[in-house]
Amino acid sequence: MLHWGEIVVGLALILIVFYDLFQSVVLPRPAINKLATVRYLLRGSWWVWRWVGNRMSSIPRRERWLATYGPIAVLESFAVWALALVVGYGLIIDGLRDQLRPVPDSLGTSLYFSATTLVPLSYGDIIPIGVPARLATIAESTTGIIIAALAITLLFSLYEAFQRREELVVTLDALAGAPPSGVQILETAAAHAMRDELIKTFDDWKLWAAAVLESHLAYPALVFFRSSHDNEAWLNSFGAVMDAAVLVMSTVEDKSEGPAKLMYRVGNHLVEDLSWYFRRWALPADTPVIERFEFDEAWARLKKAGYQCNSPEEAWTKFARFRTNYAAPINGLARALAIIPAQWIGDRSYLPHRQREQRRRLLRRKKR
Repeated sequence: MLHWGEIVVGLALILIVFYDLFQSVVLPRPAINKLATVRYLLRGSWWVWRWVGNRMSSIPRRERWLATYGPIAVLESFAVWALALVVGYGLIIDGLRDQLRPVPDSLGTSLYFSATTLVPLSYGDIIPIGVPARLATIAESTTGIIIAALAITLLFSLYEAFQRREELVVTLDALAGAPPSGVQILETAAAHAMRDELIKTFDDWKLWAAAVLESHLAYPALVFFRSSHDNEAWLNSFGAVMDAAVLVMSTVEDKSEGPAKLMYRVGNHLVEDLSWYFRRWALPADTPVIERFEFDEAWARLKKAGYQCNSPEEAWTKFARFRTNYAAPINGLARALAIIPAQWIGDRSYLPHRQREQRRRLLRRKKR
């Protein structure tokens, strides 16, 4: 006697998990029309994890706490998939319970048999005797092996991509400082007569942006893997190089303008795709790029460093136009990931003009 309702529901749940596994783990590219249940799981659990971390008074302790989320999120995803498979196969087994000996007396017993088969840790206390029940048991045991293989393979792939990402982040410290700054990159290159190094930096980070574009959209959990050194964050380093490229394109005259333009284009591609995937984290498009007084300070520093600079008005117009394309998405993602702010990247609510603007609004309301 078959209980078709449980069998159909269990089969549907298993197919959903297989589809999600294929799209999220096996397929090495982002899929627009996928179920993306892992995407919502990562976002939801991250908000809880970040909420706890933001209430820690010690910054090193907070960073250690937030850094553990990436690996845990990967294990959490596989745990959810495994649990769903146990339930799915458990429903099928319960629908075929008359083909088991002894016959399971409840759904809980069928779920127990399903869990011990998936791991597998079957003790032989329940034995399938019918052909459909035997096929279901073999299928679940095979699924357990596949899940374990995928988990191990994915972890190796993630850590390999993480290490490749962090190599340039660490080496950028010598040029950009810690936390990194686009202005500091240009100042260091001028102070030590390393204009050729500036060209190499833009070329290297162009390839870096392309690699991150492929790896982080295929496996979004990598976004939550934090840099392992103090005052470093991969998003801050990327933003600093983008700022340096835009300053070369708009403000200073330098032979690295060609490589800077290529870096800017590939970097914009990365920002656009990250914004598409994490669109709920992006700030509004009309968010201020940076304040004019900040740009004027940077212009003066570059002039003092020995660069031939365009007029402040002309440079500001170009700089603001170029930077608007990536500033809001990067700042939104940096704030969502609770990254320690760099010069122009991250939480900018501390700026003095914000306080002045709030006071003006309060005064206007009082007058009304």
